[in-house]
Amino acid sequence: MLPWGRSKLSIWLSRERAEVRSVLQRVHRGSVTVEGDVVGRIGPGVVALVAVTHSDTDADVSTTARKIAQLRILADDTSLSEHVDDPEPPAVLVISQFTLYGTTTKGRRPSWSDAAPRPLAQPLVDAVAEDLRARGIEVATGIFGAQMDVELINDGPFTLIVDTQA
Repeated sequence: MLPWGRSKLSIWLSRERAEVRSVLQRVHRGSVTVEGDVVGRIGPGVVALVAVTHSDTDADVSTTARKIAQLRILADDTSLSEHVDDPEPPAVLVISQFTLYGTTTKGRRPSWSDAAPRPLAQPLVDAVAEDLRARGIEVATGIFGAQMDVELINDGPFTLIVDTQA
């Protein structure tokens, strides 16, 4: 905690620059259920919680997909893109997560004002999934804006925060 009561993490999360923000978790398996129906499921791979802010662009989407595909984050120190020709390649489960742009600097209720509104956010989150598919990676998704139950078995545990500007 810093002397004025804010943690380094809260300052980092409230930066003013635009960027697609993702939390990547390497998993043995993951799934998303909406209203009792499984809408997305993967075996080994990565669960990617993805959030966008007001000024994010197609370039940010492309950078995010490239990072997810090329980061050497799998257990064997390889990337997802290195496995596209495998008989059972690792996959990505992309889930929209506007709460990654929540701020808690005032009061007891988080503010979501840094998160992009649905008309901007949904196409960009969908574009991350499409860009990964175009790279030959198997992708499952949740349903944008739905109340989702997310289950995963973290491999490691391994969790990484990825920003397009970092």
